[in-house]
Amino acid sequence: MTVMTAIGYRPAEYHPFAVGDADFIYLVSAGAIFQLDDASRCLLDRLAKGAAGHAALTDHLVSYGMPEEDADELIRELRFAGVIVTDDQRHAPRPSSPPKDFPLQALVLNITNQCNLACTYCYEFGADKIATPQGKKKYMSLETAMASVDFLLDQSAGRKGVHITFFGGETLMNFPLLKQVVAYATERATAAGKTIGFSLTTNATLLTPEIIAFLSDNAIGVTVSMDGPPDLQDKRRVYKSGRGSYAVIEPRLRALIANHRTRAITARVTLTDGVTDVIRIYRHLKDDLGFHEVGFAPVTSADDRAYTLGAEGMDGVLAQFHALADEWLAHALQGRSHGFSNVSETISELIQGVHKSHPCGAGIGLLGVSPSGDLSPCHRFTDADTHTMGHISSGIDREKQGDFLARGHVDAKYECKSCWVRPLCAGGCHHEAFVRYGDTGHANLHYCDWIRDWTDRCLNIYGELAVKNPEFLERFAERKALS
Repeated sequence: MTVMTAIGYRPAEYHPFAVGDADFIYLVSAGAIFQLDDASRCLLDRLAKGAAGHAALTDHLVSYGMPEEDADELIRELRFAGVIVTDDQRHAPRPSSPPKDFPLQALVLNITNQCNLACTYCYEFGADKIATPQGKKKYMSLETAMASVDFLLDQSAGRKGVHITFFGGETLMNFPLLKQVVAYATERATAAGKTIGFSLTTNATLLTPEIIAFLSDNAIGVTVSMDGPPDLQDKRRVYKSGRGSYAVIEPRLRALIANHRTRAITARVTLTDGVTDVIRIYRHLKDDLGFHEVGFAPVTSADDRAYTLGAEGMDGVLAQFHALADEWLAHALQGRSHGFSNVSETISELIQGVHKSHPCGAGIGLLGVSPSGDLSPCHRFTDADTHTMGHISSGIDREKQGDFLARGHVDAKYECKSCWVRPLCAGGCHHEAFVRYGDTGHANLHYCDWIRDWTDRCLNIYGELAVKNPEFLERFAERKALS
């Protein structure tokens, strides 16, 4: 005689958080956020004491005044949503890897590997460089650029829109090529029935009225690498002579922000030892210069560099992040935008329900192209022989791509398996992992606690808006979809 065992339920993996009297959970298996009502909270409290079958859970809910039919329906809904799972489900579903023929969406064209600055922390030219540009082209040719555009369009099957980011070195050192690429890519994309967008990163030293007008006329997004007011900007963002760059870029930035009328201008700040006054930097870039958004990133470097942020420095940065997060929330509760992109980007991912198999699109929907046409996982690996992933003329080396993606998958990183923030982080930047640990697939363990703290803060912001101004979240999601 066969004995049938009743199915037991237990809670799925989730991270709880509360906003006032409202309880929420961040469901790890789905990268989703649920606000709990009294009945759901009651059921999860019961399962926290141990697994229970359907009948036992129904009885428990009924004992708290819930009609049996409603209790039965709630259990089924929570199981369908993945909030509760059966006893035999040992692990959350693994995020699937993209297929080998995953359509390309973006290329980062390194149109030159030359730069007119000598920033002391630069990952491309500084002590942590992995590039090997000796004997290679310094400037991308029109032939290579056109072949890159054709490659992007050919490899983007099924996508209605694609994107090209121009990068360097200093991107504007090859501005004549950039102009030609925009014209060629626009024509080719139109003929292929696709839309194409453009953006670039620059140190702003070479901006001219002609360049600004072109960027505006062609709706090219601009991110400026800048570290703050004069004393902080000039600490590490210097010319080869050691002269600071602030006095050169300040009037150019004001002209860019005033005259680029089709896209918002953003700033990206690299935080290093001695350049950690986040709030002062934000005030200067946002309020004094007029950037639309300002984002901050700690330097990517090995531990023994003079400019590396230590634990104390990171703690101070995080405290200031929290202060700016308070401002971001206060603005949002009033229906206004703020400009601290570290919050904006995380909130956007939470709204989308992002559940990453890999930290970013590197090597999947995005590839970098060197001036000589070599393909790499992203711009940070450009001209690094050990990370070449094919050539624009011969296509993607699928074996190398497969190896890179297999090692970079979140499920391959042991330390990530028990971390609740892995749907958003997936172990962190491949390049930083290589610089720190010598392996692109290594989890960035030095930032784990910091990332968990920051993500929890953004979840609380999301929860407070969901309770007090849900319309802002709806409008925010719509704006992000259009940007």
